[in-house]
Amino acid sequence: MIVRSLDDVISGPNHASGPGWESRRILLKPDGMGFSLHDTLVKEGEELHLEYKHHLEANYCIAGEGEVTEVAMGRTWPIRPGTLYALDRNDAHVLRATKGDLRLVCVFNPPLSGNERHREDGSYAPEE
Repeated sequence: MIVRSLDDVISGPNHASGPGWESRRILLKPDGMGFSLHDTLVKEGEELHLEYKHHLEANYCIAGEGEVTEVAMGRTWPIRPGTLYALDRNDAHVLRATKGDLRLVCVFNPPLSGNERHREDGSYAPEE
């Protein structure tokens, strides 16, 4: 059984951050679950351009409000607590936090190892 607190993650090496965002990586590949689980914050007013070319991702909003735009089709959906969006085709997308900090529970498949950082194109490198 794996038991972790968010406080443990925030004070350790699995707390990643960049301009306007934080990713608290709670479950990772070494945990052997077949997916990774993250508690992610996007600061109010931030806009992130992302495209996970090698990972599928599901996101469930638990706080704040924002919107996600699918780049290929130009469609935009509102995000608020209780909203899920899933990037089932490695979709290029733009995530905006518009009212309060946007807090998302994120699941990645394949799981992240923990040392990934966003590349210039908004993706993570494929696992070697």
